[in-house]
Amino acid sequence: MSSSMKDSADIAARADAAAARLAEARASLARSIIGLDEVVERTLAVILSGGHGLLVGAPGLAKTRLVHAVAVVTGLDDKRVQFTPDLMPADILGSEVLEEGKDGKRAFRFIPGPVFCRLLMADEINRASPRTQAALLQAMQEGFVTVAGQRHDLPRPFHVLATQNPIEQEGTYPLPEAQLDRFLMQIDVPYPSREDERAILLATTGTDEDQAVAVLTPDEIAALQQLVRAMPVGETVLNAILSLMERARPDRSSHADVREGVAWGPGPRAGQALMLAVRARALLQGRLAPSTEDVIALAEPVLKHRMALTFAARADGLAVETLINRLAAEAA
Repeated sequence: MSSSMKDSADIAARADAAAARLAEARASLARSIIGLDEVVERTLAVILSGGHGLLVGAPGLAKTRLVHAVAVVTGLDDKRVQFTPDLMPADILGSEVLEEGKDGKRAFRFIPGPVFCRLLMADEINRASPRTQAALLQAMQEGFVTVAGQRHDLPRPFHVLATQNPIEQEGTYPLPEAQLDRFLMQIDVPYPSREDERAILLATTGTDEDQAVAVLTPDEIAALQQLVRAMPVGETVLNAILSLMERARPDRSSHADVREGVAWGPGPRAGQALMLAVRARALLQGRLAPSTEDVIALAEPVLKHRMALTFAARADGLAVETLINRLAAEAA
Protein backbone atom coordinates (compact mmCIF):
# COMPACT_ATOMS: atom_id res chain seq x y z
CA MET A 1 0.00 0.00 0.00
CA SER A 2 1.41 3.41 -1.00
CA SER A 3 1.94 6.16 1.56
CA SER A 4 -0.85 8.27 0.03
CA MET A 5 -3.28 5.36 0.34
CA LYS A 6 -2.20 4.82 3.95
CA ASP A 7 -2.75 8.52 4.66
CA SER A 8 -6.22 8.38 3.09
CA ALA A 9 -7.11 5.28 5.11
CA ASP A 10 -5.86 6.95 8.28
CA ILE A 11 -7.93 10.10 7.63
CA ALA A 12 -10.99 7.95 6.89
CA ALA A 13 -10.58 6.03 10.15
CA ARG A 14 -10.08 9.24 12.13
CA ALA A 15 -13.10 10.82 10.43
CA ASP A 16 -15.31 7.84 11.33
CA ALA A 17 -14.25 8.05 14.97
CA ALA A 18 -14.66 11.82 14.99
CA ALA A 19 -18.16 11.61 13.49
CA ALA A 20 -19.23 9.30 16.31
CA ARG A 21 -17.83 11.65 18.96
CA LEU A 22 -19.46 14.67 17.32
CA ALA A 23 -22.79 12.84 17.23
CA GLU A 24 -22.46 12.41 21.01
CA ALA A 25 -21.70 16.12 21.37
CA ARG A 26 -24.76 17.10 19.32
CA ALA A 27 -26.95 14.76 21.36
CA SER A 28 -25.70 16.40 24.54
CA LEU A 29 -26.40 19.87 23.15
CA ALA A 30 -29.92 18.78 22.17
CA ARG A 31 -30.66 18.19 25.87
CA SER A 32 -30.28 21.93 26.50
CA ILE A 33 -30.93 23.53 23.11
CA ILE A 34 -34.24 22.68 21.44
CA GLY A 35 -35.04 23.26 17.77
CA LEU A 36 -31.89 25.08 16.66
CA ASP A 37 -30.29 22.18 14.80
CA GLU A 38 -28.86 24.29 11.97
CA VAL A 39 -27.60 26.97 14.38
CA VAL A 40 -25.94 24.29 16.53
CA GLU A 41 -24.35 22.68 13.48
CA ARG A 42 -22.95 26.00 12.25
CA THR A 43 -21.66 26.91 15.71
CA LEU A 44 -19.86 23.58 15.99
CA ALA A 45 -18.52 24.07 12.45
CA VAL A 46 -17.03 27.39 13.58
CA ILE A 47 -15.28 25.66 16.49
CA LEU A 48 -14.03 22.78 14.32
CA SER A 49 -12.72 25.28 11.78
CA GLY A 50 -10.74 27.05 14.49
CA GLY A 51 -12.64 30.30 13.96
CA HIS A 52 -14.98 32.75 15.64
CA GLY A 53 -18.74 33.14 15.29
CA LEU A 54 -21.18 36.06 15.38
CA LEU A 55 -24.64 35.02 16.63
CA VAL A 56 -27.33 37.48 15.53
CA GLY A 57 -30.87 37.26 16.86
CA ALA A 58 -33.58 38.95 18.89
CA PRO A 59 -33.48 38.79 22.70
CA GLY A 60 -34.61 35.56 24.32
CA LEU A 61 -33.65 33.16 21.52
CA ALA A 62 -31.12 31.20 23.65
CA LYS A 63 -27.93 32.70 22.23
CA THR A 64 -26.27 32.93 25.66
CA ARG A 65 -27.58 29.49 26.60
CA LEU A 66 -26.17 28.05 23.38
CA VAL A 67 -22.69 29.46 23.96
CA HIS A 68 -22.56 28.13 27.51
CA ALA A 69 -23.84 24.72 26.39
CA VAL A 70 -21.19 24.57 23.66
CA ALA A 71 -18.53 25.38 26.28
CA VAL A 72 -19.77 22.58 28.53
CA VAL A 73 -19.98 19.99 25.75
CA THR A 74 -16.59 20.84 24.22
CA GLY A 75 -14.80 21.14 27.57
CA LEU A 76 -13.60 24.65 26.73
CA ASP A 77 -13.41 26.91 29.79
CA ASP A 78 -15.58 29.92 29.05
CA LYS A 79 -15.95 33.48 30.26
CA ARG A 80 -18.61 36.04 29.47
CA VAL A 81 -18.13 39.76 28.94
CA GLN A 82 -21.22 41.98 28.79
CA PHE A 83 -20.30 44.72 26.33
CA THR A 84 -21.50 48.18 27.39
CA PRO A 85 -20.67 51.73 26.23
CA ASP A 86 -18.39 52.30 29.24
CA LEU A 87 -16.41 49.06 28.81
CA MET A 88 -12.68 49.72 28.37
CA PRO A 89 -10.06 47.59 26.52
CA ALA A 90 -8.36 46.78 29.83
CA ASP A 91 -11.64 45.28 31.07
CA ILE A 92 -11.21 42.60 28.38
CA LEU A 93 -7.45 42.20 27.95
CA GLY A 94 -6.22 42.86 31.47
CA SER A 95 -3.88 45.48 32.87
CA GLU A 96 -0.64 46.03 34.72
CA VAL A 97 -0.60 47.11 38.34
CA LEU A 98 2.31 48.53 40.30
CA GLU A 99 3.18 46.42 43.31
CA GLU A 100 5.74 46.89 46.04
CA GLY A 101 7.63 43.81 47.19
CA LYS A 102 8.87 42.91 50.68
CA ASP A 103 12.25 44.37 49.77
CA GLY A 104 10.65 47.70 48.99
CA LYS A 105 11.19 47.43 45.25
CA ARG A 106 8.31 48.27 42.94
CA ALA A 107 7.44 46.32 39.81
CA PHE A 108 4.54 45.97 37.44
CA ARG A 109 2.50 42.77 37.49
CA PHE A 110 0.13 41.79 34.69
CA ILE A 111 -3.40 40.80 35.74
CA PRO A 112 -5.03 38.81 32.91
CA GLY A 113 -8.48 39.86 31.74
CA PRO A 114 -11.39 37.60 30.79
CA VAL A 115 -9.99 37.14 27.27
CA PHE A 116 -7.61 34.57 28.77
CA CYS A 117 -9.92 31.60 28.32
CA ARG A 118 -10.65 29.12 25.56
CA LEU A 119 -14.18 30.29 24.72
CA LEU A 120 -15.03 33.96 25.20
CA MET A 121 -18.63 35.08 24.94
CA ALA A 122 -18.78 38.71 23.83
CA ASP A 123 -22.39 39.53 24.70
CA GLU A 124 -23.97 42.34 22.66
CA ILE A 125 -20.60 43.20 21.15
CA ASN A 126 -21.94 46.17 19.20
CA ARG A 127 -22.80 48.07 22.40
CA ALA A 128 -19.16 48.80 23.21
CA SER A 129 -17.18 51.65 21.68
CA PRO A 130 -15.04 51.03 18.58
CA ARG A 131 -11.91 51.33 20.73
CA THR A 132 -13.06 48.47 22.95
CA GLN A 133 -14.26 46.39 20.00
CA ALA A 134 -10.83 46.78 18.43
CA ALA A 135 -9.21 45.32 21.55
CA LEU A 136 -10.38 41.90 20.37
CA LEU A 137 -8.89 42.18 16.87
CA GLN A 138 -5.38 41.01 17.75
CA ALA A 139 -6.67 38.25 20.03
CA MET A 140 -9.03 36.90 17.35
CA GLN A 141 -6.47 36.92 14.56
CA GLU A 142 -3.12 36.31 16.24
CA GLY A 143 -3.96 34.32 19.37
CA PHE A 144 -2.16 36.72 21.70
CA VAL A 145 -2.54 40.22 23.10
CA THR A 146 -0.05 43.00 23.67
CA VAL A 147 -0.31 45.03 26.87
CA ALA A 148 2.25 47.73 27.69
CA GLY A 149 4.46 46.40 24.91
CA GLN A 150 4.53 42.87 26.30
CA ARG A 151 3.12 39.88 24.44
CA HIS A 152 0.78 37.55 26.34
CA ASP A 153 -0.25 34.33 24.61
CA LEU A 154 -3.84 33.11 24.88
CA PRO A 155 -4.66 29.46 25.63
CA ARG A 156 -5.26 27.18 22.66
CA PRO A 157 -7.70 26.57 21.22
CA PHE A 158 -9.18 30.08 21.55
CA HIS A 159 -12.58 31.08 20.16
CA VAL A 160 -14.86 34.10 20.38
CA LEU A 161 -18.62 33.64 20.09
CA ALA A 162 -20.17 37.10 20.00
CA THR A 163 -23.85 37.97 20.14
CA GLN A 164 -25.67 40.87 18.57
CA ASN A 165 -29.23 42.12 18.77
CA PRO A 166 -30.40 43.22 15.28
CA ILE A 167 -33.51 45.05 16.51
CA GLU A 168 -32.55 47.81 18.94
CA GLN A 169 -29.79 49.88 17.34
CA GLU A 170 -29.95 52.97 19.59
CA GLY A 171 -26.72 53.38 21.51
CA THR A 172 -24.82 50.82 19.45
CA TYR A 173 -21.64 51.00 17.39
CA PRO A 174 -21.72 48.92 14.17
CA LEU A 175 -18.76 46.56 13.94
CA PRO A 176 -16.13 47.79 11.45
CA GLU A 177 -15.50 45.70 8.35
CA ALA A 178 -12.05 44.65 9.59
CA GLN A 179 -13.57 43.09 12.70
CA LEU A 180 -16.53 41.51 10.89
CA ASP A 181 -14.02 39.80 8.60
CA ARG A 182 -12.48 38.10 11.65
CA PHE A 183 -15.70 36.18 12.22
CA LEU A 184 -15.73 32.95 10.25
CA MET A 185 -19.54 32.98 10.11
CA GLN A 186 -22.49 35.18 10.93
CA ILE A 187 -25.08 32.79 12.33
CA ASP A 188 -28.66 34.06 12.37
CA VAL A 189 -30.74 32.65 15.25
CA PRO A 190 -34.41 32.34 14.17
CA TYR A 191 -37.61 32.19 16.18
CA PRO A 192 -38.67 28.63 17.03
CA SER A 193 -41.47 26.81 15.25
CA ARG A 194 -44.72 26.19 17.15
CA GLU A 195 -43.72 22.56 17.85
CA ASP A 196 -40.25 23.54 19.06
CA GLU A 197 -41.63 26.32 21.23
CA ARG A 198 -44.08 23.86 22.80
CA ALA A 199 -41.14 21.55 23.64
CA ILE A 200 -39.20 24.52 25.05
CA LEU A 201 -42.07 25.58 27.31
CA LEU A 202 -42.52 22.07 28.66
CA ALA A 203 -38.79 21.48 29.13
CA THR A 204 -37.88 24.76 30.82
CA THR A 205 -40.81 25.61 33.10
CA GLY A 206 -41.01 22.44 35.17
CA THR A 207 -39.19 21.35 38.30
CA ASP A 208 -36.42 19.56 36.38
CA GLU A 209 -34.50 20.92 33.44
CA ASP A 210 -32.12 18.95 31.24
CA GLN A 211 -28.60 20.30 30.92
CA ALA A 212 -25.82 19.58 28.46
CA VAL A 213 -22.99 17.42 29.76
CA ALA A 214 -19.30 17.36 28.88
CA VAL A 215 -18.39 15.12 25.95
CA LEU A 216 -15.16 16.44 24.43
CA THR A 217 -11.93 17.88 25.81
CA PRO A 218 -9.76 20.79 24.60
CA ASP A 219 -7.19 18.28 23.33
CA GLU A 220 -9.89 16.49 21.33
CA ILE A 221 -11.06 19.80 19.89
CA ALA A 222 -7.50 20.59 18.79
CA ALA A 223 -7.20 17.13 17.18
CA LEU A 224 -10.55 17.59 15.40
CA GLN A 225 -9.38 20.96 14.07
CA GLN A 226 -6.28 19.29 12.62
CA LEU A 227 -8.46 16.56 11.10
CA VAL A 228 -10.67 19.16 9.41
CA ARG A 229 -7.60 20.69 7.77
CA ALA A 230 -6.45 17.24 6.63
CA MET A 231 -9.75 16.32 4.96
CA PRO A 232 -9.60 16.17 1.16
CA VAL A 233 -11.38 18.76 -0.97
CA GLY A 234 -12.23 17.78 -4.54
CA GLU A 235 -11.60 19.97 -7.56
CA THR A 236 -15.36 20.43 -8.06
CA VAL A 237 -15.77 21.92 -4.60
CA LEU A 238 -12.61 24.03 -4.89
CA ASN A 239 -13.72 25.42 -8.24
CA ALA A 240 -17.18 26.17 -6.84
CA ILE A 241 -15.61 28.21 -4.01
CA LEU A 242 -13.30 30.06 -6.42
CA SER A 243 -16.19 30.80 -8.79
CA LEU A 244 -18.33 32.08 -5.92
CA MET A 245 -15.56 34.41 -4.70
CA GLU A 246 -15.06 35.79 -8.21
CA ARG A 247 -18.78 36.26 -8.84
CA ALA A 248 -19.21 38.11 -5.51
CA ARG A 249 -16.58 40.78 -6.27
CA PRO A 250 -17.92 43.78 -8.21
CA ASP A 251 -14.69 44.45 -10.12
CA ARG A 252 -14.57 40.91 -11.55
CA SER A 253 -18.13 39.63 -11.53
CA SER A 254 -20.08 38.91 -14.69
CA HIS A 255 -23.29 39.31 -12.68
CA ALA A 256 -25.01 42.66 -13.27
CA ASP A 257 -26.50 42.87 -9.77
CA VAL A 258 -23.03 42.47 -8.27
CA ARG A 259 -21.31 44.97 -10.55
CA GLU A 260 -23.96 47.62 -9.94
CA GLY A 261 -25.27 46.77 -6.48
CA VAL A 262 -22.33 45.54 -4.37
CA ALA A 263 -20.14 48.19 -2.73
CA TRP A 264 -17.42 45.71 -1.80
CA GLY A 265 -17.06 41.96 -1.97
CA PRO A 266 -15.40 39.23 0.08
CA GLY A 267 -11.62 38.99 0.35
CA PRO A 268 -9.39 35.89 0.40
CA ARG A 269 -10.16 35.30 4.09
CA ALA A 270 -13.75 34.52 3.06
CA GLY A 271 -12.52 31.77 0.73
CA GLN A 272 -10.33 30.37 3.48
CA ALA A 273 -13.28 30.39 5.87
CA LEU A 274 -15.52 28.62 3.37
CA MET A 275 -12.87 25.97 2.64
CA LEU A 276 -12.64 25.11 6.33
CA ALA A 277 -16.37 25.40 7.04
CA VAL A 278 -17.47 23.00 4.28
CA ARG A 279 -15.02 20.40 5.60
CA ALA A 280 -16.32 20.85 9.15
CA ARG A 281 -19.94 20.50 7.98
CA ALA A 282 -19.10 17.31 6.12
CA LEU A 283 -17.41 15.88 9.23
CA LEU A 284 -20.39 16.81 11.40
CA GLN A 285 -22.65 14.94 8.99
CA GLY A 286 -20.41 11.87 8.93
CA ARG A 287 -18.89 12.42 5.48
CA LEU A 288 -15.20 12.19 4.59
CA ALA A 289 -15.18 15.01 2.04
CA PRO A 290 -17.35 18.09 1.39
CA SER A 291 -19.64 18.51 -1.62
CA THR A 292 -20.98 21.47 -3.56
CA GLU A 293 -24.12 21.20 -1.40
CA ASP A 294 -21.97 22.27 1.55
CA VAL A 295 -20.79 25.30 -0.43
CA ILE A 296 -24.39 26.29 -1.19
CA ALA A 297 -25.47 25.73 2.43
CA LEU A 298 -22.65 27.78 4.00
CA ALA A 299 -22.18 30.54 1.41
CA GLU A 300 -24.65 32.86 3.12
CA PRO A 301 -23.35 32.67 6.74
CA VAL A 302 -19.73 32.93 5.54
CA LEU A 303 -20.23 35.81 3.08
CA LYS A 304 -23.15 37.95 4.27
CA HIS A 305 -21.09 39.97 6.79
CA ARG A 306 -18.23 40.32 4.29
CA MET A 307 -20.29 42.06 1.59
CA ALA A 308 -22.17 45.35 1.48
CA LEU A 309 -24.80 46.58 -0.95
CA THR A 310 -24.93 50.10 -2.33
CA PHE A 311 -27.69 52.43 -1.18
CA ALA A 312 -29.33 52.21 -4.61
CA ALA A 313 -29.40 48.41 -4.49
CA ARG A 314 -30.99 48.42 -1.03
CA ALA A 315 -33.54 50.99 -2.21
CA ASP A 316 -34.43 48.68 -5.08
CA GLY A 317 -35.18 45.90 -2.60
CA LEU A 318 -32.11 43.75 -3.22
CA ALA A 319 -31.13 41.63 -0.19
CA VAL A 320 -27.56 40.43 0.27
CA GLU A 321 -28.80 37.00 1.42
CA THR A 322 -30.82 36.50 -1.76
CA LEU A 323 -27.90 37.59 -3.91
CA ILE A 324 -25.43 35.26 -2.18
CA ASN A 325 -27.73 32.25 -2.46
CA ARG A 326 -28.21 32.96 -6.17
CA LEU A 327 -24.47 33.30 -6.74
CA ALA A 328 -23.74 30.10 -4.81
CA ALA A 329 -26.28 28.10 -6.81
CA GLU A 330 -24.75 29.37 -10.06
CA ALA A 331 -21.17 28.72 -8.91
CA ALA A 332 -21.94 25.17 -7.82
